[in-house]
Amino acid sequence: MGLLKLASIWFGGCSGCHMSFLDLDEFLITLAEKAEVVFSPVVDRKDYPQGVDVCLIEGAICNEENLHLAKIIRERTKVVVSFGDCAVTGNVPAMRNPLRTASVVLDRSYLENGDLNAVIPSEPGILPQLIDQVTPVHAVIPVDFYIPGCPPPAPRIREVLEQILAHEPAHLSGRGIKFG
Repeated sequence: MGLLKLASIWFGGCSGCHMSFLDLDEFLITLAEKAEVVFSPVVDRKDYPQGVDVCLIEGAICNEENLHLAKIIRERTKVVVSFGDCAVTGNVPAMRNPLRTASVVLDRSYLENGDLNAVIPSEPGILPQLIDQVTPVHAVIPVDFYIPGCPPPAPRIREVLEQILAHEPAHLSGRGIKFG
């Protein structure tokens, strides 16, 4: 059997989940022997590939770009994992939801707090179009597995990846995982 095709993506969040992923330390060597990273914030690839086995999605759906890419990921990936509390619940990025519209955030950020010639960027490719309500990943695409935590601790990530690599149904028992 060939290498597992592994992807990760960073939507609206802080990248803490990817930092926790890097805390897998020497397990990353074991992972590299069994999986090929085909898409990630640390891989210089512009288009999400076909035939991905597992994708870890960090962050909430905050803009049209996130929404579009989430749908592509679901179409091209066997197992989609909501990776961290922003992906699972919306968490901190969703704190703007009570404002009801993204325009309030944009006005405050670019106009009210802007300096001379304050303007909201509108040229294509400069600022992805914010959606009015931030959502967790499962609100826009089916998710196969959830890894909670802000960020999830490395042992929790490892437990899930080991199960996936062993072709076992992934689950978190909540017991037997040592943190710290």
